[in-house]
Order: sequence, then C-alpha cells, then structure tokens
Amino acid sequence: MKGHCILSHGFESGPDATKVTALTEAAEALGWSHERPDYTDLDARRDVSELGDVPARMQRLLARIDAAPAGPVVLAGSSLGAYISGFASLQRPVRALFLMAPPIQLGPAPRLDAAAVPLSILHGWDDELIPAAEVVAWAHPRRARLLLVDDSHRLSAHVDTSRDAFAELLRTL
Repeated sequence: MKGHCILSHGFESGPDATKVTALTEAAEALGWSHERPDYTDLDARRDVSELGDVPARMQRLLARIDAAPAGPVVLAGSSLGAYISGFASLQRPVRALFLMAPPIQLGPAPRLDAAAVPLSILHGWDDELIPAAEVVAWAHPRRARLLLVDDSHRLSAHVDTSRDAFAELLRTL
C-alpha cells in the first residue's frame, strides 16, 4: 500500500455516503488503504451542540490516525468532516488534505485551520451554508488547489468530480 486515507463524512450523513464512497474507489484504484469512521452516534448528541459532539468527533479521528497502518496518512472530509480533518492535521502528521465544502467558521468554534501540507478543496459556487468567497479567501494564503463547481453544499451533482479530484491529489504524493 502507498499509504492510508481516512475519509470523514459530513454532519448527519454517514460512512456510506455517496461522496465518501466515491473517494474510497479512487484510493483503492491507486493502491491506498482506506477507512471511513462512523460519526453518526456523535452527530445525534444534540445535548452537546446543534452539530452534535464535535470534540468527540475530533478525538475519534485522532484515534484512527494513531491506529493507521505505517506510511503516509491522507485525510479527506466533507463539511464537518472537512472541518475536523483540518484541525486533526495540526495535531498529527498527515501527508495531505482533501476538503469538500469546508466550513470556514462554525459559530463560536475556532476558525478552520490546517497544517501546511498539500491541500485540495472542492466547493460549490452555490453552497447555501458556506459562501464560496469565504473558502476562496481561506484557500488563497495556503495556495490550495481549489475547484469551484456549479453545485450546492451537498455537491451531489459532482460526485465523480470529487472522486477525480481526490485521485489527482493522491497521484501527486
């Protein structure tokens, strides 16, 4: 195996979500192992916040990184999965990040941050939750590869584009 990919689904989604499943296809085709942690139990914890238990989501991701097979780790995530992937990259060594519809700001939580590693972002021009301009401004100083598509937050019309962009990132490593 070339390395290990940890693919984090978005809020109120699941490990079998269409986009995350498409990313596993790209990883497999290129010889990377992969896993898709399940955060659905944590998303249901509305007693913690309207977005569930985000700190516990982060701890689960960090535990998966710590348990990953030897070799480089690539984190990928959609929405809230992208948010925790960015922060996890500051706490554990990762080789690259692939963020789909990343929330730049989540209410009073810290503004999104990420390690200085190869970074690829896919975002919808018409994202109803996260304005594209915020993502462009965040990506600019990081010199991220940024692909803006004619889609909404779910990026449902660009599942194949997600897979192909992730594959392109993995090929560059």
